[in-house]
Formats: sequence, structure tokens, C-alpha cells
Amino acid sequence: MSSYRPLHEGWTLSSRDLPETPARVPGCVHTDLLAAGLIEDPYLDGNEHRLAWIGRTEWTYRTAFTWSPDQHERTDLVCEGLDTVATITLNGVLLGSTANQHRSYRFPVRHLLRDGGNELVVRFGSAYDYAAERRAALGERPGAYDEPYPFIRKMACNFGWDWGPTLVTAGIWRPIGLESWSGARLAEVRPLTRADGTVDVHVRVERTTEEPFALTARVAGITAEHRLEGRAAVVSLRVPEPELWWPRGYGGQPRYDLTVRLGAGDGGEERRGKAGEEQHGKAGEEWRGKIGFRSVELAREAFGLKVNGVPVFVRGVNWIPDDCFPSRVTRSRLAERFGQATGAGVNLLRVWGGGLYESEDFYDLADELGLLVWQDFPFACAAYPEEEPFRSEVAAEARQHVARLARHPSLVLWCGNNENLEGHADWGWPDELGGRSWGAGFYHDLLPSIVAELDPGRPYWPGSPYSGAPGLPPNDPATGTVHIWDVWNREDYTRYAAYRPRFVAEFGFQGPPAYATLRRASSDEPLTPDSAHQKAIDGQGKLLRGLGRHLPQPRTFDDWHYWTQLNQARAMAFGIERFRSLMPYCMGTIVWQLNDCWPVTSWSAVDGDGRRKPLWYALRRAYADRLLTVQEGELALVNDTAEPWSGELHLTRRGLTGEPLAKEVVAVHAAPRSVLRVALPESVAVPDDPARELFTALLGGSRTTSCYAEDTEMAFPPAAYDAHVERAPDGYRVIVTAVSVLRELALFPDRLDPAARVDDQLVTLLPGESAVFHVSTERELDPGALTGFPVLRCVNEAVRP
Repeated sequence: MSSYRPLHEGWTLSSRDLPETPARVPGCVHTDLLAAGLIEDPYLDGNEHRLAWIGRTEWTYRTAFTWSPDQHERTDLVCEGLDTVATITLNGVLLGSTANQHRSYRFPVRHLLRDGGNELVVRFGSAYDYAAERRAALGERPGAYDEPYPFIRKMACNFGWDWGPTLVTAGIWRPIGLESWSGARLAEVRPLTRADGTVDVHVRVERTTEEPFALTARVAGITAEHRLEGRAAVVSLRVPEPELWWPRGYGGQPRYDLTVRLGAGDGGEERRGKAGEEQHGKAGEEWRGKIGFRSVELAREAFGLKVNGVPVFVRGVNWIPDDCFPSRVTRSRLAERFGQATGAGVNLLRVWGGGLYESEDFYDLADELGLLVWQDFPFACAAYPEEEPFRSEVAAEARQHVARLARHPSLVLWCGNNENLEGHADWGWPDELGGRSWGAGFYHDLLPSIVAELDPGRPYWPGSPYSGAPGLPPNDPATGTVHIWDVWNREDYTRYAAYRPRFVAEFGFQGPPAYATLRRASSDEPLTPDSAHQKAIDGQGKLLRGLGRHLPQPRTFDDWHYWTQLNQARAMAFGIERFRSLMPYCMGTIVWQLNDCWPVTSWSAVDGDGRRKPLWYALRRAYADRLLTVQEGELALVNDTAEPWSGELHLTRRGLTGEPLAKEVVAVHAAPRSVLRVALPESVAVPDDPARELFTALLGGSRTTSCYAEDTEMAFPPAAYDAHVERAPDGYRVIVTAVSVLRELALFPDRLDPAARVDDQLVTLLPGESAVFHVSTERELDPGALTGFPVLRCVNEAVRP
């Protein structure tokens, strides 16, 4: 029987210039200094820059604890996450040194523990100093930023990104504790499942005796035993006619409880934990976790995923670390983000390579919700040295996490890196490298060999973008995955229409955060566009140039905020609709990005305070199961459901007063999981006066409305409407009835109550139509303010003096 004791109490933090102050473990230096009132919030105003010294300082964590001898043979100090350059001592004796945030460590300490008082000290060196030493020894490597992140195994975006602050952390960021055990312990349990109900449970043990042990595995009432005489074994079971795990929108997500026991195998009392929680490390002779049965295949040239033999069109978003200080990301916070993802119609999260291997809660929630996970290994936008100590560290972290995550049915792809293959091919790296290593051996050799050994049923892809073979141009839309960044950086978003990709793994367009988020993050009075954090090169200029002919150039902050948010939403909807209309030639889009780690102007749909931007509402429409979209003189009916979509399609050319000028009715039948293209008759495709007409298409409850000209060229009348407010159980209903056409009607209640939320945005109404907005709030709000500027907005609102 094993026992586990967390060591999370009584810690202090100090440095050469800072006396001991209380510290929280798990945590990090920044959160401890913030809690002690010794620094300002790093996310507000310009504090990020004023706190750069923290990442260049050496820090000491110290705690005292009592210990009494027990009956066990071994006691280990288990460090699940140390960030990053750490030296660990117990009672003055060096246990070891570490330099990898991405892996865990275990040190035998029983011979050093004292009956009574003990002192544990973890000293963290400067990540900058460590990386500089490695860089000096191995030679410079090119990268996207003038920061040394390739020379240390640490969350790369800690060193700053084009959406994130430079806040280089240190600390005990995951649990730490003492595990005592006797005889043997389960060092690793790696269940590999197949869709036919087979589960092969791969087990590694650490032992103090050569005596045999009974190894027992049980799932769905089926038990198998194995006599374990060595240090590794495989126990196989088969569940007859298992219920398959499916992505959301394709079926259910049944999972099965698996129990693995090392000992007499008598079925004794089970140690209970939270559903799906791995118990290894808490009770050494027993492991409990949830598994799912499904198959996954990757069509390599076209790059398409099949789950249980069924092609899945990926409606994805890229995921970045949700906080610069990961210990603050709780299960409930992840559940909120995942709810925002599923609420927008998302079925896949890509865990981007500049971040982390995420927590057990992350993958467990994905399993539960049917969210597919694409997992990058942590390499991004730089040439990485392959020499020691990095090769051994990369191998150790990869082996740990591939084994840890193998049981999760949501995980459908391992990917070697983000944009490093493209960097070597297209960004001039070979000339800068001068023959030095850059990571190719990781992506084409080491990582695929580890995946093939430990997780052979799951596809591996060397990087993104990648065209399927080392000799091919990596960012070729005709094969593999593509990243599209000429839009936003140089081109108007209508350029998405020129692309015919197989799979788009990154594309995005910036917009500012919600007003309340920006107001919290800046002390500027009044707010201006420059009040928002902006990390992208020429980001503010690109925002304004991106408005193009689509929307006016803003004269005020309020106009800048609304129009740039609206333009972000339109740009991404335009791209998604284009690529979805190409199904099955194109089998996926992954929007950059779902979330932010702090309050910033960025490409996210949900800002750094967790508020939904207008882009989120546009995603919900563009990622709907059924979509009507005008493409190249045709109406595309995208039916991503298991049922046919049939009915009478109403195509109407209208005047701005709403009256029909021409109308066509077409009987349509879109097969399941298909796209039907309907040619637009000339009567509705060609306007008499583009500036004074618009087009609508209606099929059942789905409608799309589009203009024949850009909004800046339309002869919209000044917005006229009736609006009134009613109380509702959780807030208010705002009912808006259009007297004139209302273009992209939006409501921003966070301007009145930072906690207020609205259920819909960006609604175009024809004269006589109404929209009901549900505002959730616990405050009393002024009805006049709810229906007035700048809370209620539309593109063609009356010009203000």
C-alpha cells in the first residue's frame, strides 16, 4: 500500500533583494509577488515592461515540514512541474537539478528524511541566463522573436509573442509531494484501445523486490490477470460490442472505467477519485482512469481525419495557454472556455506548439464533450538545437506525455511543431544556420519513433504547415496543411476566395477585446485605440488598413472599437464560409485563435477576460451545422449533419426598403455531410442598382443576407427602429423592431455592467423585422442606455455630430 503527502503548505519565496514572503504552491513568482502586494498586476497598463527583471532574477522557494518514519521501504519526492532551471535540496543535501518545464521528476529521499523537522529548498536560476549559456555553447539559431526560447525547454510564449506579454516565469507550477511505497509501484499505465473493444494495458513498474506480483486489469465487468515477474507487461482485454466514442455532432461520448491493480489481485477495496481522474501517484498499487473506444485515420495527401471510418470536417480553433501563469487555470475555467468553443460550433482544439502539454482536466473535458484535440509538441517558430542536453530532454518529455495522454479518445493527432518546417524552407534559415542543427531530427525521427512505439494507433504529422514529404514546399495549399497569413499581414480578407486549400490549420484577423476588458486593463482617460495592448508588428496600422472599402475609417474611439471588431468577425466568417463550401476537397479549418492569455488586441474570439467578442457570434453562424453562403455566383448549401437538407430555397433580390424586386424558388436536396451548389439565376444575381439592393436566401430556418456592394458604397438610409426593454428572470430582453434596414445590429451591455452578457450580435434586419436580445446581468440597468449609443450599434446608424 502506498501513501502520498502533498507538500503545498508553508512555502516562502525570496531572492537576493527580497526577504522571505509567503508563497503559494502550485504557483509562480509573479503570482506570489502579486498576492503579497509587491508588484502591480502584470496585465495592466505598461506593467509587463516594468516587471521584466523578474525573469532575470534567481529565486528561492523554501518550506519546512515534519515527518515520522512509516512502514514503507521507499519514499520519493515527486515534482510534477518545476519551471524551469531548478536545484532541489532536502535538509541541505542536493537531490538534483532540472531544466525542463515540460516534464516531471522523482527523487528517492527516504535516506535523507529526519524524524521530526525537515527543510525542502528549490532554487530557480534565471531562464535567461541558462538559455544564454546554451546559446553561447551551441551557436545562434534563427527565430521569430529576439528571445532565447529555443535554448530552454519552457513554454515559449513566456518570452512574448505577437499576442502575449514577455513575462518569464519561475516556480513550482504543478503539485509536489512525498510518495511512500513498498514492494512495487505502478510507474506507468498506458492503455491503448481499438474500436473493436480491445484494450491493451501497457504497464511499467518500479520495484524493490524480485518477487512476482499479480497484475489485474478490469473494464466493463471484464477482468484479466497477469503474473508480473519483470518490470513491464501488457494485459489485454476485450469488451464485446463496445459503444464507440464519437466527436461532437457525430454521436455520443461513452467512456469506460478502467482499473489496474498491482498486488494480490483479490479485488479489494478500490480507492475512489473524481470521474476520469488518474489515481497513479496517489495509491501506488492502483490506477484508475476512463478510456474510450474509437479509431482515427489520417488521409495524408488530402489531410483529412476519419473517426470510426467516418470523414470529419474539422471546425476548429487554435488554443494557446489560457493564462501566462498556468497554475491559475482551473478545471472550471477550462470548462467555461470549452463551453464557449462548443457553443460556437467548434469540434476540434489545436494545442499550439508555443505553449504546453495541457493538464489532465483539459483532455478529460475534451473527452467528455466530444472535442477533438490536435496536440503540437512544444516547438514553435524557431530553429531548435538538437544537441545535448536538449535531445535527451525532448525524448524524456515526449515519452512522458505520449504515454500519459494515450488513453484519451479526444486526442486524434500528434504534430511535431508549429511553422518550423516552413521557417527552414521559406524564411532564409539555412543561410543563418550555417549547417547547425535546427530540429529536423526531432520532427522526422525522434518524435515519430516515440509515437510509433508508445501510441501506434494515433497519427503523427511532422509539423504545420506541411505538405506530406520533406522535399515539398511546406505551405502548398494543394496538399497537407496550410497556414494563410498574407491576409491580415498584407492582403484584404477577400483574398481568401483565391485559395483552394485541402486543410487550413491557421488563419486569422485581429480585433480589440471587449470594452469592459479594455477598460479594466488601461487607466487611460479617455480610452484610445492605443490603450489596448498591441503586440503585433504594425498591428494598429493593419487594423485600419484592413477596414479597406468594407467599413469607414473611424473618427472616434467608439467607432474604432465597433468597426474593427466587426471587421474581424466579417473577415473570419468570409474565410470559413469559403473553405467550408469546398468540402470534401477541403476538410477542415482551424481559426487562429479561440482564447487569449491577457487583455490584448489579438486574433481571439474570446478575450483575455473571458468575454466573447463579435467574432465569437460570427463563428457560431459560420460553424453552424447547416450554412447558406454565396460563393462565386452560386449559393452553397453546406450540410454537415447526418440527415438530408431538403426544401424550397427562396432566393430574393430586394430593395433597401425590403420589397422584393425579383424572386426565385428552387427545390433542393443536400445529402448528409455534403455541399450542394445552386447557380444563382441572373434575375437575383445581377442587381439593377448595386448600392440600393440586397440579396436574401432562405431555406427552412436558415437565412443569409448579403449586399451587392461594399457597405461604404451602399445607399443605406439612416437607421430607424423602435426599441424597448423588458425585465427577464436573469436580466433583460431588448426588443428591436426595424423601421429601416439595420445592418449588423449589435448590443454591448458590458459598457454598462462588466459582467453583463448578450446572447446574440451582428443581426441584419429588414424593415418590419424584429430581433430579441437577451441580456444576462445581476445589476439594474438604465433601459435608455441599453437602447442608445454606444451600447446599441449598427453600421448605418445616424451620423452623430
